[in-house]
Amino acid sequence: MYWTLELASKLEDAPWPCTKMELLDFATRSGAPMEVVENLEKLEDEGEYYETIEDVWPDYPRKDDFFWNEDEY
Repeated sequence: MYWTLELASKLEDAPWPCTKMELLDFATRSGAPMEVVENLEKLEDEGEYYETIEDVWPDYPRKDDFFWNEDEY
């Protein structure tokens, strides 16, 4: 399973929180690339809800990762 920013962006409008099946349904109906559907199919389905894209892709870059914070340096 691999994710890129482009692939993950296809799930931004998903109805969070949702289950694996709801994510698959959303990806299929929204016309997401086949790679997105394949990645979602590889998720373990324990009946849990995914709250955000970070639950699906833990390394998802947050907006904070892209902004320079002068106070930190």
